[in-house]
Amino acid sequence: MDAMFDICYLSPDSNNVEPDDIPKTKENVWILGRKYSPIQDLDRIRRDITSIIWCTYRKGFIPIGDEGLTSDKGWGCMLRCGQMVLGVALIRVHLASDWVWTPETRDPTYLKIIQRFEERKQAPYSIHQVALMGASEGKEVGQWFGPNTVAQVLKKLIVYDKWSSIVIHVALDNTVVKEDILQQCMVNNDRGDDHTPDSANITDWMPLLLIVPLRLGLSEINPVYVNGLKICFQCPQSIGVIGGKPNQALYLVGCVDDEVLYLDPHTTQRSGLVENKQTEEQKEMDCSYHCRYASRIPMLAMDPSVAVCFLCRTKSDFDELCKTFEGELMKESQPLFEICEKRPSHWGPSNDIDLQNTTLFTEFEDVDRQFDDSDDEFEIL
Repeated sequence: MDAMFDICYLSPDSNNVEPDDIPKTKENVWILGRKYSPIQDLDRIRRDITSIIWCTYRKGFIPIGDEGLTSDKGWGCMLRCGQMVLGVALIRVHLASDWVWTPETRDPTYLKIIQRFEERKQAPYSIHQVALMGASEGKEVGQWFGPNTVAQVLKKLIVYDKWSSIVIHVALDNTVVKEDILQQCMVNNDRGDDHTPDSANITDWMPLLLIVPLRLGLSEINPVYVNGLKICFQCPQSIGVIGGKPNQALYLVGCVDDEVLYLDPHTTQRSGLVENKQTEEQKEMDCSYHCRYASRIPMLAMDPSVAVCFLCRTKSDFDELCKTFEGELMKESQPLFEICEKRPSHWGPSNDIDLQNTTLFTEFEDVDRQFDDSDDEFEIL
């Protein structure tokens, strides 16, 4: 299987040359909130990069939309970056933050996660579902998304997938509001007659995927924001940044010194199904969801439109993240965003979906998708 992985994902002209993915430096490498030594931990860095679900352009899938598109090449890169962020969140919630993929992996939970991103109309986070839900954000199939748009689309789609057990909160107007997040994530469970009255209503925490869309400059990144980005990458709750270079979306997974490390969705691969990973074709298809090496660019070469992403599996994770925001991020001369206890009075009531009461929860195999275009949230300028 390792030989198959090498054949699939080493380019023909590479000649097994050692890639320049991680610089040889004394500076720490940060990937998805974890610290590494680029010298001592190089193998572990590459192992953890390979374990991320890598979503790329695909071709030959069931047609999407009125145009009958069978490939997302040229328009789907931001959608794929959104898929990658959600893939990391699902793995951390349902497997572990230190979970490791190998070509031999056939863990049923992992396969269940991969199947949610396959190019099938009924898969909850397929390119079909993401592109079609984009219509509720004013984006036609085949039209390029921005970071905020893909965040809003994922927030809507997650509601249809009960198994995910994740709440997505998209911060508005560069502001993280604790009250709104707590209302979304704190779930009261009635334990019934088998428990004492004192334990009848137990409050549970729904794992939170927090996405904060930002504009960090007009046409290029303002250097004043660089240190704030580094703080975000170093948070244990970090699951990267949806961003990229101008006109080219990338999934930014970490940083080293003044560079960002990223996975690039701009590789066109054939469409296919992993299913239960029994046949050689299914095993090869699974390998196509994993990339052996990251790439890197200077932070100042990034497009200024980004969305920073965090996963809080527990209430204590969220409390710790808020302390980091308040104790480090807010002390920057120009903070990336604000954090407050309650909604600003001029915002009006929250229109986030109440996940625990919605009737939309269902397994994706039986879903009858009804797209909702009532969300009036906006692209952040």
